[in-house]
Amino acid sequence: MSDISPLVKRSLVDQALDQLRQRINQGVWVVGQRLPTEPELSAELGISRNTVREAMRVLAFSGLIEIRQGDGSYLRGLVDPLDTLKVLSQCSLEHARETRHILEVEAIGLAALRRTEEDLVALREALGVSGSHYHGDLDTYIACDLVFHRRLVDAAHNPTLSELYRYFSSVVGEQLRHCLNVTPRRQAVFDLHIELLDAVEQRDPERAKALSRQLINEP
Repeated sequence: MSDISPLVKRSLVDQALDQLRQRINQGVWVVGQRLPTEPELSAELGISRNTVREAMRVLAFSGLIEIRQGDGSYLRGLVDPLDTLKVLSQCSLEHARETRHILEVEAIGLAALRRTEEDLVALREALGVSGSHYHGDLDTYIACDLVFHRRLVDAAHNPTLSELYRYFSSVVGEQLRHCLNVTPRRQAVFDLHIELLDAVEQRDPERAKALSRQLINEP
């Protein structure tokens, strides 16, 4: 019996999640609205309060709802970030390149126009750290390089672009892992980063965008 119960319980929670997500997708609740209480949801869905509570915890963990102690649960968003991450994890290299051209290139063009002196200090620091790892451990370099690229996008001073890029950076990391898994790594590829930073520093958006495209298209 003990071997079966967890499976049954998980199945009930999954069913509850499906029903709750369906209501969210159908617009039954709007962002910021206080959701029905656990007893109300239990009666509406025809499931136990414990199952409802566990399903609500899953939704809170994924960022769809916010549980306020002593106040209730509120809808935070209409898209489940975990679903987004699942889709991104299945992204092909070609789709990753296309998306980077749309998102990253344009963001870097804006960064060249809007960057501040504080941005440049942070970018120089990140590039220096990533450069010291370029010919070393690949995972370490990729982690450092993503910091540089995120700071480039942040220099556009558009919070929406920054947030989108943070979601997408895991896909960028996989593309880098595919492109840079060679020995020795070509120094010319890293040197493009130096030129890119110079273009941003010189407030040259067209040159910055051209260099960004060149980096993204590296085989």
